[in-house]
Amino acid sequence: MRTRPAISTAALLTGCVLLSASLAACGDRAGDGATARGGGSDDGRGRIWAQSLDWKNCPAPSALQGGGDAPQPLPDGTRWQCTTMKAPLDWDKPEGETIDIALIRARTAASAEDRIGSLLFNFGGPGESGVATLPALADSYESLRSRYDLVSFDPRGVGDSDGVTCLDAEAMQELMQQDDTPDDGDDEIAALLKSKREYATACQRESGRMLPHVGTEDAARDMDLLRHLLADEKLHYFGISYGTELGGVYAHLFPRHVGRAVLDGVVDPTQNQLAESLAQTEGFQLAFEHFAQWCIDNGCPLGDSVEEIESLVMELEAELDDEPLSLGDDLVLTGSLLLDAIVQSLYLETAWPALEIGLQQLAEGDGDTLLNLAEALGSRNSDGTWSDQRDAQTAITCADRSDRYTPDQLLKKAAEFEEASPLFGASMLWDALECTGWPVPGKAEHPDVRAPGASPILLVGNTGDPATPYEGAARMAEQLGKGVGVELTYKGEGHGAYNSGNSCVQRNVNAYLLNGKLPAAGTVCEHESPMGK
Repeated sequence: MRTRPAISTAALLTGCVLLSASLAACGDRAGDGATARGGGSDDGRGRIWAQSLDWKNCPAPSALQGGGDAPQPLPDGTRWQCTTMKAPLDWDKPEGETIDIALIRARTAASAEDRIGSLLFNFGGPGESGVATLPALADSYESLRSRYDLVSFDPRGVGDSDGVTCLDAEAMQELMQQDDTPDDGDDEIAALLKSKREYATACQRESGRMLPHVGTEDAARDMDLLRHLLADEKLHYFGISYGTELGGVYAHLFPRHVGRAVLDGVVDPTQNQLAESLAQTEGFQLAFEHFAQWCIDNGCPLGDSVEEIESLVMELEAELDDEPLSLGDDLVLTGSLLLDAIVQSLYLETAWPALEIGLQQLAEGDGDTLLNLAEALGSRNSDGTWSDQRDAQTAITCADRSDRYTPDQLLKKAAEFEEASPLFGASMLWDALECTGWPVPGKAEHPDVRAPGASPILLVGNTGDPATPYEGAARMAEQLGKGVGVELTYKGEGHGAYNSGNSCVQRNVNAYLLNGKLPAAGTVCEHESPMGK
């Protein structure tokens, strides 16, 4: 997903649990270090293809990865193992300078006969630390460990893989509290552009060496190197959100190396950045209406109709835009942070009760819960430091996308965004300035995912997905090519489908990954509310 909040899947799921508690609402197996077989992008020639991986017990995640404690052993006693892989800084110079790619895995207990290989995860963002996220979500994927080693990584520019950093903690806090929806004329637009330029300059100063080399194609080439070093002839892959774009790009570059692959929460690969922002605007508007209707059906304190609840939120946002709410310790809740909290809560249906309570408290003058939502579900760590997810998200997006918009271009689209969502339209519109003034040119308007000859790839689309709207799955299937993309529909809420816990989705995905059995054409999984509704 590419939208203003640099949302962390792990933070979303684990942070919501913490908030809901406080609110009372919410044989020898391959790959052990021997030189690997399988051939790589250069047929295994060169020093990077001959390296071995030295796996050791994992330390605690770094601040850039999100902080916290070292991952605990799995229920059967299996320990998480970590290592680093050398990859070229510049894939056009494979024998030149290298960078370290941080890796994590949990081994399967399957016999050599039953073991399929490694299953590589990317959890999206872009900018998500796979090293921190995979252990946090391990329970969701335990059934897949029956035949796979579960593996993830920090993509280049993320976390401990030479993570992109731009601002210190104080400056990042100030940036998060900035009004990023200029609605009072040229002065606010000029201030926003000045902020974008200063941020880009800081990124170039602190991480300029990495900025040209963090694109999705670079990450896909890293994945093929990793496939080789893990001794897998095919890459078995589970990509979520932006991870579906990464998976599609990998399939385009290496169609013969695609194994069993699942893309969940599928990015539309045909859209430029502005079209993607408009689709997300419509998606988040629909998700907010679904949240409001759920609230009404359960005795909502916010209003008696969807329109009334939306009007209340718009009134609160306008008030905060004029006069941010002071929360002590130099913290304020702005209109932009309010929208961040709402948008991020719409990623997961189980966050809706916390959002309801936060909005009710804000209407009574208390903004603490919504600020906590914005930060607990964002990239601020519990100790006040910040992960690099937001910085990495911007760097990867701007390395990929050639779109560089001017305020005048956006103003011509303002009415269209306003019509799509009176609540989110302005915010999503101005987010398209993300790469304006960026020091590195972007590659293209949208990714190339054509992959004729690749093995079938299972695409899971969610009809209620706000960040990667459902239509993206069909467009990804069309772009991948005939016989490659196979669609599975989930009639649900929130972002993605497998981690919703829906039994039908999990049964179909597991059948493909574990046994190679694809769902029948037109298979639809019905919604199963995690809140018992």
